[in-house]
Amino acid sequence: MQITIHHKTFYDYEHPILHAVQALRLTPPSSAGQSVLSWSVRMSGIDNAATYTDAFGNLVHLVTPVAAVQQLEILAEGVVETHDTAGVVGFTHEAAPLSLFLRSTPLTQPDQAIGKLAEKCRNPNPIETLHALMQSIRDAIDYRPDVTDVNTSASVALKSGAGVCQDHAHVMIAACRTLGIPARYVTGYLEIDEDGPSVAHHAWAEAFVDEIGWIGFDPANRICPTPSYVRLATGLDARYAAPLRGIRNGHGVENLSVEVVVTQTQQ
Repeated sequence: MQITIHHKTFYDYEHPILHAVQALRLTPPSSAGQSVLSWSVRMSGIDNAATYTDAFGNLVHLVTPVAAVQQLEILAEGVVETHDTAGVVGFTHEAAPLSLFLRSTPLTQPDQAIGKLAEKCRNPNPIETLHALMQSIRDAIDYRPDVTDVNTSASVALKSGAGVCQDHAHVMIAACRTLGIPARYVTGYLEIDEDGPSVAHHAWAEAFVDEIGWIGFDPANRICPTPSYVRLATGLDARYAAPLRGIRNGHGVENLSVEVVVTQTQQ
C-alpha cells in the first residue's frame, strides 16, 4: 500500500532564541518492506544543514536556524510504499556492531522482574521466544496514556503495569538483551484507520535472529509490523532513535505541539 505522512512539530518560545541546534531523524529509509517514493524535510536553516548517517543507519540533519527565532516549525512529509514481510527487516548495514544491541541503557536496564518474565518465555526456538515475550509484555502492561513519560524506564513501566508503546518496546528490548538476543528500538508511523486519516506516531522493537536478521515486534498491538507500519529511525532506546533532539541558548518557557497525520492513499 501507499502511505502519506504529514509530521509537523511547532515550537513556541517565551523569549526569542538566539541560538539553537536540532538533530533531525525525520527521513525514513528504504528497506525491506518499504520504499520511499517522495520525502521532504523543511525547517529554517536546513539548506545549510550538516547531513550524516549515524551509527544506527539513520539519516541525520543537524540544523541551526538562520536567525533568532521565537517560533520554529519543522515539517516532514512524503509518501512511502509498504509491502508485507511479516515484520522481517532482514540484514541491515549500519556501522554499529551487532554486539552493541546487547548493551543496556538507563531506559532499558533490566531488573529481577524483567529477568523472570524473560526466563518464562525462553524457548529453544528464538522465534517462539520472541512471540511469547511480545504477548507476555502486553499482558503485563496495560495500554494507558499519561501514566508514564519519556523518562520512564522499562523496569518502572513493568512495575506500574501500565504505559504506552514506548514502554512496551523498552521492556521487550530489555527482556531480549537479558536472553542474549540483540534488540533495538524503532520509531515510526502507523496507519490505523483504512477509511480515513489517522494520527499515529508509533514505536516498537526489533530483535535479531540468526539466518533471518532483524524482525519487528509490536507488543502494544500484539503483532509483528504489517504494511500499515513505516519505519523511521532506530537506536538502543527511545532517546537514540528520537526524531527530534536539540539544544538551545535562551531562557523562558518552551511550548511544543506535534501533529502527525498518516493516511493510506492506495491499496
